[in-house]
Amino acid sequence: MTLTKKVAKISVAKFPVTESTLKKAAVRLLGQHLVSPEVQYIQRTLGSTATQQQVDDQVMAVRKLAWSKIVLPD
Repeated sequence: MTLTKKVAKISVAKFPVTESTLKKAAVRLLGQHLVSPEVQYIQRTLGSTATQQQVDDQVMAVRKLAWSKIVLPD
């Protein structure tokens, strides 16, 4: 008799990276809102979908970046 193990797969939900989700995450994590260039930077970095952990990491990291890295040159 052979026993087989069932391995549970843990799936991590991805959700859309929108301005509203980023601003809600910033209020939750930082206690303040993000400004438009910060939101645009995170959207460029993450793409259209991301996990909650990826969003949280980027929201925390964007405040530590130099402004010249966040804003696109004209």
